[in-house]
Amino acid sequence: MFIKMRLFSYFICLFILFTVCNCQQTYRVECSTLRMGQYLCPDPEYDLIDPKTQQPRGCTKENKAKVVCRAADNIICTETNNSTFKREIPCRWTNGYSFETALLLSIFVGMLGADRFYLGYPGLGLLKLSTLGFMFLGQLVDVVLIATQVVTPADGSYYVIPYYGPVIHILASDNETYRLPQPDW
Repeated sequence: MFIKMRLFSYFICLFILFTVCNCQQTYRVECSTLRMGQYLCPDPEYDLIDPKTQQPRGCTKENKAKVVCRAADNIICTETNNSTFKREIPCRWTNGYSFETALLLSIFVGMLGADRFYLGYPGLGLLKLSTLGFMFLGQLVDVVLIATQVVTPADGSYYVIPYYGPVIHILASDNETYRLPQPDW
């Protein structure tokens, strides 16, 4: 009984010591060197998604956007003298071309070249207009190409697609891609 009371008083003393004594140390670091888990990006206090483009605000043609991040507790950034800093994240630059509009134009008036005019390809639009969509075969091909997002706007931007919409990421290989040897089991 005496040992239990002594342990209980020991734990009470430790509890009081840790609650009264603020023993947390503040670290000053360069926040660009922080590792994953030492910061939260993007900071939930900031409105990140632009409702017009469905991409992070400030997305550039290089497909990068700077967002405000917050370092973990007790970490102060030397760049800003507080716990917030800016970091680049990947995004998809859009110039206002809607995926749904392009697909609907291709389905309903694609034989007149409206989809190609909308996406910024006036030469192909005129060709489809004069041949009735290459006798409807070109219209069918364009519906498939736009639906699979192979044909994108002529200015090099991506479609405006709802944030959780049907985005397709095309993977390609080139001379820099190589195959890792697989272990023999």
